[in-house]
Formats: sequence, C-alpha cells, structure tokens
Amino acid sequence: MTRINYAIAIMASVLVSATSGIHAQTLEPRAFTNAPVGMNFLLVGYQNSNGALLFDPAVPITDANAKIDLGLLAYVRTLDVAGKSAKAGVILPYASLYADGFVNGDFRTRDTDGVADPSFYFSMNFYGAPAVSMKEFRDYQQDTIIGFTLKLIPPLGAYESDKLINIGTNRWTFEPALGVSKALGKWTLEASAAVDFYTDNDDFDNGKTRQQDPIYSTQVHVTYNFPRNIWAAVSATYYTGGRTTIDGVSSDDLQQNWRTGFTLALPVNRKHSIKIFGSSGVSTRTGNNYDALGITWQYRWGGGI
Repeated sequence: MTRINYAIAIMASVLVSATSGIHAQTLEPRAFTNAPVGMNFLLVGYQNSNGALLFDPAVPITDANAKIDLGLLAYVRTLDVAGKSAKAGVILPYASLYADGFVNGDFRTRDTDGVADPSFYFSMNFYGAPAVSMKEFRDYQQDTIIGFTLKLIPPLGAYESDKLINIGTNRWTFEPALGVSKALGKWTLEASAAVDFYTDNDDFDNGKTRQQDPIYSTQVHVTYNFPRNIWAAVSATYYTGGRTTIDGVSSDDLQQNWRTGFTLALPVNRKHSIKIFGSSGVSTRTGNNYDALGITWQYRWGGGI
C-alpha cells in the first residue's frame, strides 16, 4: 500500500511545469517514475512569476519587468504501450500578465489576460518500468528507469501582433527528451536532456517574421523520500541556444542560462495530494530571469483503486 500511495503523490509533478513560456527552463522531477496502468489524474494549479525580462537587441524594450499569474487545469492518464508504462496528458493554462519597461525610450505598460498555449504530453519508459496493474505494483521495486517524453505546444494562446509582449507565442513548439532515473534507497537521482524546436512566428511586431534556433537543455534532480509518502526534490537546469532572427537579421541573443528549484509533495489521502514548487534564475545571459512559486492540487481515480 505504501508504494501505491507513493505513486499517487509523485504524479502531480509530471505535467505541471510544461506551461512555462520557455519550456527549457522548467524543472520536472519524477517525470520518468512508474505508476499503475489505468489511473486518471486531474490537476488544478496556480503559479506566480516575478522578475526581469531581457530581450534581444532587435526588440526595442529595455529595463522590463513582468508579473505573471498562471492558472492551469490538467489531465493525465497512465497507459500500457507494448508492455511498457506510459503517460499521456494535456494542460490548459490561463494567464494574467502585467509588464512595464521602456520602448524606444518611452515608458510603456502591458496589462492583459487570456488563454495561454496548451501543452500535449506523452511519455514512455522503455527500460526498467513495465506496465503493471495496481495489484502488481505492490511488488514492484524501482532500480534504473530509462524513458522519453514528447511535448507539443500549438499556437492557441491569446496573441496580438501589434504587441511585443504576449501570452501566446503564435508558433508551434515540439520538445523531445530522454531521461534516466535511479533509485538508491530513500534517494532517487534523475537526469535528462531535451531540445525545443520552434516554427516561425510570421506575424511578429506587425507582420515581421521571427525565427528561433532550437534550445538545448539538461536537468538533474535529487529526491529524498520521507515517511508517510512525502517527498522533496532539489533540481537544476542549464539551457543554451535559441538565437533569434527577425526578417533575416540575426540577433546577439544566444541563451546560456541556469535555474534551480525545489518541489515538495504532500499526500492528503488515497485520492488527493498537494504539490508546492518554486524556481529561481541563477545565471542569465539572455532570456527570462524570474522567480516562480506555485501550488497544485491533484485528484486521482481509476486503475482499480
């Protein structure tokens, strides 16, 4: 029973981080952990982000700061794919954004809200995590797990082409990732590598074409499992790349950034759990240098519970 409740607690961290505007910056501990097949998870969450926005030289904004309040609704289901454990899910975010800064020397503000780009997610563990029922999961012991994830973010968020700062991105994002998870007693060590590919935004700043190179990222997570199925993780991510081109003119905005974060998962009972998470920028060359803090509530059903 303890291992089943533990699997319930970890699921809240599988998808929530995918809502960030720059996906390589997100921190996702426990993304490759096994769970019984046939379980459904409903997640409701909130995240607040505050900090500086740094733009490439082609965007005439300086000394910019932003506050973003993000609400989300997510659904996840565990699957059996060719005898291996897998997960699929979707995140539907809604955001409120306030930003201020100088545009060509004039102080401007931007205050808007609307639907952000949704995220569709699929993951599969192809080594060390077989698809098991709730009953079989009682005897399952994690050793080493290797898996992959795929994320697809379509351009369905609120977007105004005459505004330099928007909630939506007006482009597609595709992110494949490969990761490994190793259990060592009460500790779990994880590492992953991912790349974000972007289509062109062909309606940037009143009709300009904005292109962006892929962003390459790595993550590491160290998790400790406490009694009563509580766990906590510390994480770090490094990402690089993402140089942009606007109407054929390349910008000096290569990203080489570090972020760190924490996650605390607190099971309430067999069907409910809470997750508290936060992250902060450590070193930023170009990109979003902000602090974020959030909380999610999770409800689960199915899978023989």
